Amino acid sequence: MSRYKISRLRHKDQSVAITWQCVAMRYLTGMGEKLTVIYNDTCPICAREVAGYKRMTARMGLDVAYQGVSQGDLERYGLTLRDAARRFHVLEGEHLHDGVAAFVVLWDRLPRFRWLARFVRLPVIAPLARLVYDHILAPLLFAMHRRRERQGRAHHIA
Repeated sequence: MSRYKISRLRHKDQSVAITWQCVAMRYLTGMGEKLTVIYNDTCPICAREVAGYKRMTARMGLDVAYQGVSQGDLERYGLTLRDAARRFHVLEGEHLHDGVAAFVVLWDRLPRFRWLARFVRLPVIAPLARLVYDHILAPLLFAMHRRRERQGRAHHIA
């Protein structure tokens, strides 16, 4: 079992309280700890999006590392290859965020996307964003990934 905690709370009041608590702690402590983005680098859509984040964080000199599923060594995060390919993850210190929560943590560090992090945290938007990501986007992207694997086309995309 992993030593990292996964932030996937289903009760809406707890989820909002934890999200705002994390935001407050990040601002009080100078935006928190180093981030590690764990993503499916064999997915053309995911790789393209993360490539944009990589360019931004490099330009801004932010301390963000990127770990693709094709690079292996996912066990140290408590993830299987299937888990890592299925959802977007961000490790913040010792806290592993996944899904929409992971995007919000990353967007909080990028001034250009900070407005989006705030928007997605809104009480009306947060459950809707989780619903769309958890039940439409993540399953669709994962199904496409599994199809590429079956066809032998799932390989690292630079």
